[in-house]
Amino acid sequence: MTPLENRDTPQGLAFAVSAYVMWGFLPLYLKLLDHLPPAEVVAHRVIWSVPVAGLLLLILRRTRDLKAALKSPRTMAMACLTAALISINWGIYVWAISTGQTLDAALGYYINPLFSVFLGSVLLRERLSRYQLLAISIAALAVLILAVQAGSLPWVALALMFSWGFYAFFKKSLPIGPNQGFLLEALILLIPGLGYVGYLMATGTGHFGVGGFDTAMLLGCGVVTAVPLIVYANGAKLLRLTTIGILQYIAPTMIFAIAVFVFGEEIDPARRIAFPLIWLALVVYSIPMVKQMRQGAVHTG
Repeated sequence: MTPLENRDTPQGLAFAVSAYVMWGFLPLYLKLLDHLPPAEVVAHRVIWSVPVAGLLLLILRRTRDLKAALKSPRTMAMACLTAALISINWGIYVWAISTGQTLDAALGYYINPLFSVFLGSVLLRERLSRYQLLAISIAALAVLILAVQAGSLPWVALALMFSWGFYAFFKKSLPIGPNQGFLLEALILLIPGLGYVGYLMATGTGHFGVGGFDTAMLLGCGVVTAVPLIVYANGAKLLRLTTIGILQYIAPTMIFAIAVFVFGEEIDPARRIAFPLIWLALVVYSIPMVKQMRQGAVHTG
């Protein structure tokens, strides 16, 4: 039975929370690979995601849409764009964690919902509410404070924000399901990924197959990459957008906590001002969503 539209379901909530918690723990996994080049880690994330995502589609018998997409030049062009954006996002994220800039990564994902709203207003001419305008203004002030203190823009946070924001924006235009779309992106990235790993192995600079620990961790990159995305994609279908909007703060909050309490990254004076401003912006941004959730609960109660 198909769930009713615009309704939250226990299964959807379980899927979505599980996905965000897995994303929240991801820095712990990637930190164990910080002695490897980020490009090599990203290449293995791509390579080993293919069998995981491919096996799922075979089990679900949803390969027909993928075959149709491979024959559509327009779909392939859009998939190449989203594949490029997600690979850039992964590369910056892995690099940020390996170089002790996990706090900036958390900042980028905190700002991302506000950037998505901004994109909608600029590219889709969506009208911003007063809450959204205020939230975006507060977030911009936080970024300005960080830039003034550092003497430059917090480019790690902004790069993650831009790459993921545009990825999510263009992903909506892919005329294919989320699971099939992820596999299509992974297949597009598979050729350069295999080429790069092959080059590393040929030159003796690769780490796959050299040490047992590194090999196992690189193999595991496929699971930690594909599983959260697939779990999230299935959960999103069973939840309202407002619920997803609230839940998306789980991952950056966990990333922030891990950066401070596990990795020992410093919260300098500018960050002590900027992060509370970002949290305030998210509270302001969430007020209408919370109201909608309460109204929905009243109507369905």
